[in-house]
Amino acid sequence: MNSSTFNKKDIAQIAETGHRLDQIESHLQQFKQGAPFARLDRPCTVGDGIRALSADERQACRKANETRGAQKKRIKFVPASGAATRMFKKLIAALNTRQSSSDTAFFFNHIQKFAFYEDLKTSLFQESLALETLLAHADQEPILRHLLTRNHLNYAGLPKGLIKFHAYGRESRTAFEEHLVEAAGYAGCRDNTCALHFTVPPAHKERFISFFNEIRAGYETRYKTSFSVDFSIQSAGTDTLALDMENQPFRLADGRLLFRPGGHGALIHNLNDLDADIVLIKNIDNVVHENYIADIIEWEKILCGYFISLQDQIFNFLNQLHHQPVTGPLIDQIAGFLTDEMDIALPENFQSADMKDQQKHLIRLLDRPLRVCGMVENTGAPGGGPFWTHIPGHGLSRQIVETAQINMDEAGQKSILNRLTHFNPVDLVCGVKNWKGKPFDLRKFVDHGAVFISSKSENGRDLKALELPGLWNGAMAFWNTVFVEVPAITFNPVKEVTDLLGPRHQPAS
Repeated sequence: MNSSTFNKKDIAQIAETGHRLDQIESHLQQFKQGAPFARLDRPCTVGDGIRALSADERQACRKANETRGAQKKRIKFVPASGAATRMFKKLIAALNTRQSSSDTAFFFNHIQKFAFYEDLKTSLFQESLALETLLAHADQEPILRHLLTRNHLNYAGLPKGLIKFHAYGRESRTAFEEHLVEAAGYAGCRDNTCALHFTVPPAHKERFISFFNEIRAGYETRYKTSFSVDFSIQSAGTDTLALDMENQPFRLADGRLLFRPGGHGALIHNLNDLDADIVLIKNIDNVVHENYIADIIEWEKILCGYFISLQDQIFNFLNQLHHQPVTGPLIDQIAGFLTDEMDIALPENFQSADMKDQQKHLIRLLDRPLRVCGMVENTGAPGGGPFWTHIPGHGLSRQIVETAQINMDEAGQKSILNRLTHFNPVDLVCGVKNWKGKPFDLRKFVDHGAVFISSKSENGRDLKALELPGLWNGAMAFWNTVFVEVPAITFNPVKEVTDLLGPRHQPAS
C-alpha cells in the first residue's frame, strides 16, 4: 500500500485526525510486516516468577496496608474507553441478519435476570410495546432494536462503564458505580476520601460527568466516603488506522476510514499525568455483585500491603546507596534482595566489579517504577499471562504477554504458552513516584517495539487493529515487576453480555 491507496477525502480525513500521511503509511507497513513477536523463555509459575503468599505473609500485608496505606495518596485507575460493541456482538449480528442462534436463544431465555430488563421494558412501552408479549411471541427484533440502537437504549454504542451490570431489587448499578463501591472498600484515605480516575471516550465524557454528579450524593452517604472522580480521554493522536480482513483500509458505510484507539497502551500518557503515590489499576468490566465484594476488598488490601512493604524496602536501600557509606555487606544485602525478593538477575561480572560500579548498577535496578500484579490460575480465558521473556538488549525479565504477541507457528513458543499456569486479570498496584517523592516519566520505561495486531469488530464486521504496547504489557516493560498469586474470585470479567449471568454477577440465591 502507498499514498495512492487514499483519495483526496481520505487524505483530508487523515489530516483532521492530527496524523501525518507518513504516519499512516508507517501503520500500513507495520501491518504488512506483522508485529514483532515476544520471545518467551518459559511461563512464570509459583516458585519461579510468581509469589504465593502464606497465611502469615498475608496477615503482614494486611497490617502494612492498615498502618501505611491510608497515609499514601492512592488513586484507582480504571481504563473505561472501550465501547460495549463486542459485548453485544452476537446480538448485533442477530438484529442485522434477523437470524436467531443458540447464543441469542440463551440470552432471551434468561433476559429477566439482566439488570437492564426494567429499562428495556420502559423503552418498549414508549412505543406501546409490551416486552412480555414480544417474548411470548418470540418477536426478537423490536427487543434487540430497543436494547442496541442509537434511538433507544443504545447499548451497542455506549461505553461498557455505563452498561447496567447488576440488579439490587428494583435498583441496578452500572460497572462505573460498582467501581465506586469497590474503591470505597480499599482505596480510601484516613479522611474518608477516595479518588478514582477513569479514561473514557471523548464522545461520552460529559455523560460520565453528568452521571457521576447525579449519583454522587447517594453513594457518599451510603458508604460514608467523599469521592473525588476525574476523567480523561485517550489522545486522538494515538489512534491507528484499521484494516479489513483483506488487509485493505477498513471503511465505514459512508466510505470514510476507520481510526481506532491504539489500545490501552496509549493510556500510559494518562497514567503519567496522575499525581499519586499508589495507583491501583483494574479493568472496567472486572467487578462483582456487592454480595461477593468482601473477598475482592480483602485481596486488594493484601496486594496493596505487599506493595507498600516492598516499596519501603526499595526506598530504604536507595536512601542508603545515596546517603550512607557503601560497604560490602550493604551491597550483598541489596543484591540478595534483588535476586531473592525481586527475581532480578545481576550481571555475571557484578561480583568482580568495583564497589562504585556495583553501587551505580544497584541504583539503576532499584530506581524504577514498581508494580505488583495479581495473577489467577489459568482457566483457559483468552488474554495475557505471565512469562519470563527475552527483550533484545535488556535480557530476561518478567512480562505480561498477550496471546497475539506469541508466534503460534513456532512449536517451541506455542509449547511454552501451553504450559502457562496463570492468567493476567489486570489487578495491579503501581508506584509511579521515586524514592524522593517525585514522579517518574513513565514514557521512558516503554518498550516501543512491543506493538501487536489484534482482531476487533465494528458494527458486527471483523477488522484488524494495530495496537500500541499494552498498558500492562510493553508500556510497563522496564518497570520492576512482581507477580503474586490471587484467587480466581478476583477475576470476573464481562466480555459478552451473557457473562452477566455468571454467579458473581447475580444476587445470592
